[in-house]
Amino acid sequence: MGPIKGITMKIGIVGCAGRMGQMLIKEVLGTAGCELAGGTEGPGNPALGKDMAAHAGLEPCGLEISEDAEALFAGSDVIIDFTLPAATANHLELAKSHGTALVLGTTGHEADELAAIEAAAKDITIVKAMNFSIGVNVLFALSEQLASTLDDEYDIEIIEMHHKHKVDAPSGTAIGLGEAAAKGRGVKLDDVAARGRDGITGARKKGDIGFASLRGGEVVGEHTVIFAAESERVELVHKAASRGIFSKGAVHAARWTEGQAAGLYDMLDVLGFK
Repeated sequence: MGPIKGITMKIGIVGCAGRMGQMLIKEVLGTAGCELAGGTEGPGNPALGKDMAAHAGLEPCGLEISEDAEALFAGSDVIIDFTLPAATANHLELAKSHGTALVLGTTGHEADELAAIEAAAKDITIVKAMNFSIGVNVLFALSEQLASTLDDEYDIEIIEMHHKHKVDAPSGTAIGLGEAAAKGRGVKLDDVAARGRDGITGARKKGDIGFASLRGGEVVGEHTVIFAAESERVELVHKAASRGIFSKGAVHAARWTEGQAAGLYDMLDVLGFK
């Protein structure tokens, strides 16, 4: 089930002043069937009080960036959240309190935070994705399929590179790719993940799924899933040239939440792959 024709969704954005937030502002304002409900930032942010659209480089829209998250959730049908894991618990409570759907693009959650998201999804509609790009979600599906087809004679390594400002590693997308590959192999990622190799590590353990993270410049996001056997290597590669692919996917997911039952969904649900 996709966006309902004739329905205008009121979409709010938390963390709206950053690069991703500005892309989301542009996407919401430029998408038919969407109304920008408002946006927030944390206390002391220099963007507070500025016009949202003007801050994103557009003509003013009359909505100021606020720090009143309660009012934003109350006045929105759905909230898009690409902030930090520390903010998620509060956003979940606000969403439950006001019956607001939540599109969650924040990465780097710990196990207890993920459990809280799953618990909240019993009451509200949540779309959580490691990556909102359509191409990356195809990569998830292909990684699972290849891992299922190729046996453990093919070593799986995942390499990701992002801009120098990114604070978590591996990226949420890389972890998602690892989970997809592990699912294809019929194992749990936590049991086979190999991260942060350094020094004398010994020989590679058969069946491991390795991760390597690179940071530098203004790279939007690059991911490579390698299946390496003795005589051949298969690589799946995705390179993002613009953050616009993420904002477009997130707004599509926000519109999709209209009429959906409470539950925890991902982009494969939104795109009809499930």
